[in-house]
Amino acid sequence: MRKLLVFQHVPLEPLGTLNGQFKDAGFRIRYLNFDRMPDARVDPARYHGLVVLGGPMAADQTDRHPYLAYEQDVIRRAVDLGLPVLGICLGAQLIAAAFGGKTLRRAAPEFGWVEVRPTRDGRDDRLIGHFGDAEPVYQWHSDTFTLPRAAVHLAESDGCELQAFRLNDHVYGFQFHLEADRDLIQRWIDAARQKGTLAEIGIALDKQKTMTKSDRYLPRAAGLGRAVFGEFIDRFYRFRRRRAHVSR
Repeated sequence: MRKLLVFQHVPLEPLGTLNGQFKDAGFRIRYLNFDRMPDARVDPARYHGLVVLGGPMAADQTDRHPYLAYEQDVIRRAVDLGLPVLGICLGAQLIAAAFGGKTLRRAAPEFGWVEVRPTRDGRDDRLIGHFGDAEPVYQWHSDTFTLPRAAVHLAESDGCELQAFRLNDHVYGFQFHLEADRDLIQRWIDAARQKGTLAEIGIALDKQKTMTKSDRYLPRAAGLGRAVFGEFIDRFYRFRRRRAHVSR
């Protein structure tokens, strides 16, 4: 059975719809929640791939959250092993930071449904190539980052230039939340209201309007997620064979 390692930072940011896709593909999933176990250590060579999820912290806050530096070390090791690696939101920022990108705090706040456009390279990419000219996808971030030197820029929005990138052809970073379903979106809004986090950064998000948009856009986003993440899951099979070939 193929084993997936998932780095989680807060309980409110799980795999979402990706959980079912990986299980349907026959994967055993291990969550490593650094919020609960900040000193946890893991060997990526024991797994067939890595997914790094989102969280409220910034990728460069290694002084407050030392495990973020450790995660970047593991990401580099996983990439060196040839493992498929996917970063979502904070996860994308951590991949970028691991390979020389700079975190830009509160430089691109986006909360709610935002149109994302593939770049020229994105239209030719096997994952982002499933996007149409402009796809509404759910966003929940204020930070962004600079593109690592070796990365390919795949998608953008009006408010955030770096929505997706690729390193080689087995490492992807997505700033957006294509894995979010209706329940997850509602939980994020309710939690943010309770903590006042959106007000702190000057964001006024209307829950009723957001959920109305969610009902309109989620069917397309769910289909897009199945196609995009399905292409990513395919890399687990192809790169496993490549590693076996290299070791001979």
